[in-house]
Amino acid sequence: MKKLDQNRAPLFEAMVDYHKKDVVPFDVPGHKHGVGIPEMAKYFGSTMLELDVNAMKCLDNICNPIGVIKDAEELAADAYYADHSFFLVNGTTAGVQAMIMSVCEPGDKIILPRNAHKSAVTSLILSGAIPIYIQPEVNEDLGIAMGISVESVEQAMGRHPDAKAIFIVNPTYYGAISDIKSIVKIAHRNGMAVLVDEAHGAHMNFHPELPPDAIELGADMCAVSTHKTGGSLTQSSLLLLREGIVDAKTVKTTLNLTQTTSASYLLMASVDLARKQLATKGEEMLTEVLRLSRWARDEINKIDGLYAFGKELIGTPGVHHFDETKLGVNVRNIGLTGFEVYDILRDEYNIQTELGDMYNILAIISLGDTQKALSALVDALKDIAVKYRRDEEVKLTKGALENPDIIVSPRDAYYSEKRSVKLEDAVGEISGESIMAYPPGIPVVTPGERISKEIIEYIKVLKEEESLLQGTEDPYVDYIRVLGINGRR
Repeated sequence: MKKLDQNRAPLFEAMVDYHKKDVVPFDVPGHKHGVGIPEMAKYFGSTMLELDVNAMKCLDNICNPIGVIKDAEELAADAYYADHSFFLVNGTTAGVQAMIMSVCEPGDKIILPRNAHKSAVTSLILSGAIPIYIQPEVNEDLGIAMGISVESVEQAMGRHPDAKAIFIVNPTYYGAISDIKSIVKIAHRNGMAVLVDEAHGAHMNFHPELPPDAIELGADMCAVSTHKTGGSLTQSSLLLLREGIVDAKTVKTTLNLTQTTSASYLLMASVDLARKQLATKGEEMLTEVLRLSRWARDEINKIDGLYAFGKELIGTPGVHHFDETKLGVNVRNIGLTGFEVYDILRDEYNIQTELGDMYNILAIISLGDTQKALSALVDALKDIAVKYRRDEEVKLTKGALENPDIIVSPRDAYYSEKRSVKLEDAVGEISGESIMAYPPGIPVVTPGERISKEIIEYIKVLKEEESLLQGTEDPYVDYIRVLGINGRR
């Protein structure tokens, strides 16, 4: 049971009160309530810029909240059944970094799945922790990684009983959920903290037909992207903490190492309002979200050659539960890649999906979706399945998710001397940077890992499909930075 009045939005209410006073500003930001940049005020709206304010007594301070931000964070913790929450304005990346840095010192081991987000890799560099990768389960028919199995967790912990923590992705981009409750029990029995990247699960706590979130199942910390599925503005998130293994004061200190001291009040107020809406109207709104998602899934599955996967995956390897608001559609049987369908939807039908990969597209169904929007997507897919169909289905090829050999720790690799080599000449070299397709931001290779021929071939496929690649100094990924100088490693 929630203990606090979730109808309140203390930070947002304080900002409204400040706005009503029509204060004469001699502080930052320099646009002075939008007067200094009239073109932006005209397009974005004057009220928004008038509320783009700096930290002051009446509005509290994110670095050491003792007023309305503290009240808003307490309401967020209560809504998510956590003991503490922290507002994030550097995205969930800041939360992932704070989780790992709060638990791991240089040289400490942390167990994590290979399909973890790039923010986990940057956290390894910042903390100096040593990754112990475990393979997620892979659905070969869909060509995507799912959750991690309890057995793989037990094996990793058996081989590395000195690991300080396990890091879990919940749910995966496509909606797969691991057996979090069992993993938490095993980890705590071994004295390990459970850290969860719940970037795509901000909504799950607020409807009984959705999977329970990780904090409810006993995880120690969760980073939650309220902006992805909770309704707040892009870049705003929450970090949730359950007392016990991890100390709240340590987390606060760690956050203040990396998060800005000039937090956007627009971002923080949007988290405050998103939490209020989820806590008071979330079940009603998510009932409609689930209706739309289920309707679209059923309609797409009537289209010859398309498969919108869902709860029928529960019980398959790596799928203990499934988030139905993730509408993944396998398109390989119409002879197109997900990359191609993604581009066709955007260029020909003015529909923007979340991502495309070799075999699938993904649409995120959330609070702002309508029947009209879902009907447009279904109609477009019906059209594409006829107009663009090829005779041969896309052949499934094994993705580059196998664990490369870790030769140097990510931190040491980051600080090592490096040189640039052509991508095709990098076989056997030790990578000095990450390469990932974004979204979803899952690294193909990370600093300190041996680059294999299979990795290079997979990157070439991603390039041919015009996937958005990130992480390299070379924006075109024709070259990659590797360890060593003048040919010496």
